[in-house]
Amino acid sequence: MKTPLLLLHGAIGASCQLKTIAGLLASDYDVHLLNFPGHGGEAFPEEAFSIPLFSTSVHHYIQKHQLKHPVIFGYSMGGYVAMHLAKQHPQLIRKIITLGTKFHWDETIANRETKMLNPETIAAKVPVFAAGLEAIHAPNNWREVLQRTTDMLLAMGQSNPLQPEDYKTIQTPVLIMLGDRDKMVTLEETVNTYKNLPNAHLAVLPDTPHPIEQVNAEMINWFIRQ
Repeated sequence: MKTPLLLLHGAIGASCQLKTIAGLLASDYDVHLLNFPGHGGEAFPEEAFSIPLFSTSVHHYIQKHQLKHPVIFGYSMGGYVAMHLAKQHPQLIRKIITLGTKFHWDETIANRETKMLNPETIAAKVPVFAAGLEAIHAPNNWREVLQRTTDMLLAMGQSNPLQPEDYKTIQTPVLIMLGDRDKMVTLEETVNTYKNLPNAHLAVLPDTPHPIEQVNAEMINWFIRQ
């Protein structure tokens, strides 16, 4: 039987952004894609966006589809969600691979990052990006996705769901990957998290920025297979 592999997208993203990577892995893995609540056309939840909410949604997906000890690849926020799930359910996940995951959040960082999520500014200055968000989140209002994400990040700035000491208790094997041209995630926070994890490896990917659309899918495919 093929090893189950679950791919998790990033904030304000959707599972369709990971289809190229999924296609490269489908021959050897039982590949699964999911959209977090309120993303990719999934109904908005009654409660606010949060890492625990998304973590619970992944847990429910694993149970519903009877995935036995899946490997999880999480891009950006997806990696954070995978870590949170491993903390809550230590025996659930076989391995975790993260790419471009921002582990350190405080008030200053949250304020800086959320300034880039203003829907009116995006619509006016980068209309192609706005159109892309509209397409991947339809029939949901992409502006609401951004507002809910803004609220979540500001809350994380006040109280980070995973503290440094939490990583020390996560025994799941983890590969943390960071692009050398990632302008959102620092090498320092990535290395600090790597050092706190008992069973981790670290990879810095060459010529790799943060946006998943600009990542070399063949390189990600190689690292996941390793």
